[in-house]
Amino acid sequence: MKIYETRSAPNPRRVRMFLAEKNIEMEYVQLDLQKGENLSAEMRAKNPLGKVPVLELDDGTCIAESDAICTYFENIQPDPPLMGVDAKDKAVVAMWQRQVELALMMQVGLCFQHTTGYFKDRMVPVAEFGEEAGINASKYLNILEHRLETHPYLAGERFTIADITALCAIDFARVVKIRLQDKHKNLHNWYERISARDSASA
Repeated sequence: MKIYETRSAPNPRRVRMFLAEKNIEMEYVQLDLQKGENLSAEMRAKNPLGKVPVLELDDGTCIAESDAICTYFENIQPDPPLMGVDAKDKAVVAMWQRQVELALMMQVGLCFQHTTGYFKDRMVPVAEFGEEAGINASKYLNILEHRLETHPYLAGERFTIADITALCAIDFARVVKIRLQDKHKNLHNWYERISARDSASA
């Protein structure tokens, strides 16, 4: 099996971190997003949306979307558990994962796309929309700060996929000048702990 990705992009990094935590080795095929290699007919056949990452199994099945790829590997190798251990725990992890994706990762991505014009050859950037998305992402950091007042990790007492997604989003946010503030003391402590994990450099 192999994963088509772009190493500098945040969503492929989420998958690499997830696999590193599980000690799963993988073949990675690099695509140049700026040149549109992800939009070729070959890649559209693997993922009609033309996004990365895409996991291609040995039987030719292709699985796109970072969360779906991680779910596949969680099911075939549940140890260590990164998406919950029982019904309640899985639901809590899924809740925080979804919120971090929508309220932080996606908002940072929209801010990047619409304020930098990086993909202006394939979309119409709207600067005001991008700026508003950046504001939304910054506001969500306050929610994470509050959550970490009472929990060592976003989904509770253990490191999970939600922490991976949040770290990748926060690191990517630097590109659009969104950073942790001095008031984010709990987030700073969390960030240092998560960044120190071996998987963070995957």
